[in-house]
Amino acid sequence: MAVKNVGEKYRCSVCGNEVTVTKVGGGTLVCCDKEMVKLE
Repeated sequence: MAVKNVGEKYRCSVCGNEVTVTKVGGGTLVCCDKEMVKLE
């Protein structure tokens, strides 16, 4: 899923790492060789 907005939160479904977007640069976030899941 492409990053679109500052403040979006994502979690890795493998290791549980979480990130919050502070600057939108396009593309997708990847951790443990898998795309991260956007939290609602």
